Amino acid sequence: MSRMDKFLWSIRIFKTRSDAADACKSGRVKANGTEAKSSREVKSGDEISVRKGVVTYSFRVKTPIDKRQPAKLVEEYVENTTPQSELDKLMAPKETMHMVRERGTGRPTKKERREMDSLMDGLWWEEDDG
Repeated sequence: MSRMDKFLWSIRIFKTRSDAADACKSGRVKANGTEAKSSREVKSGDEISVRKGVVTYSFRVKTPIDKRQPAKLVEEYVENTTPQSELDKLMAPKETMHMVRERGTGRPTKKERREMDSLMDGLWWEEDDG
């Protein structure tokens, strides 16, 4: 048996165990459709969903583990069942976030740069709220 936070860290969903525990605390991790605490035991066959940004990743546990695995071996322990519609959300920001400057206008001034940065910061924070 393995704890949820340790399992998510060991299959490389999160870079640190504390990141995994924080995700569990904030309700971004579900096991079999219910919110999962970081201390929840992971069993074979569990359906785990993890919300990171705008995408909700889905996994089916093959074998619970608690030791960090090389990326190549992760598929032995978990099956990625994330639907393509969720993965498509990763491409959406790249397609919609495009700044255009007229050719020949040179580099942006300090004021223009600040305006662009504040616009981008506003868009970035709106996505994280969802």
